[in-house]
Amino acid sequence: MKVLIAEDDALIRDGLKDILRKEGYEVFTAADGYEAMSAYFSAQPDFLLLDIMMPHLDGYEVCRRVRREDQGVPIIFISAKSEEVDRVVGLELGADDFINKPFGVREVIARIRAVTRRTLRQRAPDPEACPFEMGELRVCPQELRAKRGEEIIDLSLREVRLLTILAQRPGRVIDRDDFFDFCWSPEYMPNSRTLDQAISKLRHKIERDPKAPEIISTVRGVGYRYEPKGEG
Repeated sequence: MKVLIAEDDALIRDGLKDILRKEGYEVFTAADGYEAMSAYFSAQPDFLLLDIMMPHLDGYEVCRRVRREDQGVPIIFISAKSEEVDRVVGLELGADDFINKPFGVREVIARIRAVTRRTLRQRAPDPEACPFEMGELRVCPQELRAKRGEEIIDLSLREVRLLTILAQRPGRVIDRDDFFDFCWSPEYMPNSRTLDQAISKLRHKIERDPKAPEIISTVRGVGYRYEPKGEG
């Protein structure tokens, strides 16, 4: 999924960019309202994060213009303006959510995942978005969650992609290049440890014992594999 971040503060803009890329989004950025509109038309993002106080065009005006083109694309305002009237104006213009500065990483991720879930549910049916089983784990891509009995496990967009490619090729070893092509954006320059760290984090979420994984097996020197029980 593609996200446009329009924020004139470079530190905040770069911080949000890093957060979203780690979650698995393809990120585009803009430093003012004019850049935001240009990026909106060229990138056609799946949702937008808009600062309110930006040069040239403020976030409210960007929201107005985007809504003339598309009533459905999700928009989240991120702003230091925290008065009730500011929230009301933003929501009346068609924003889906409002995050106050300063904000925590967990809050941003939680709100973006909530918007992502709504976006995925509203899209046309996608075979890759259908729930699938990996042993006793049921992965629900549209919910960004996995379930084991009554347990609910929140997943990032990238973690869903990692599980999807493994489940699509049961019993086969998937090498690093295939993982990067499927789970990271085209402009990403892979680091040798990036995939290992992502798999380790995912194992701690979905495996009963991450030190003795049953879902994601390591094939040393090559990559990883999902071996369904009773096969192979």
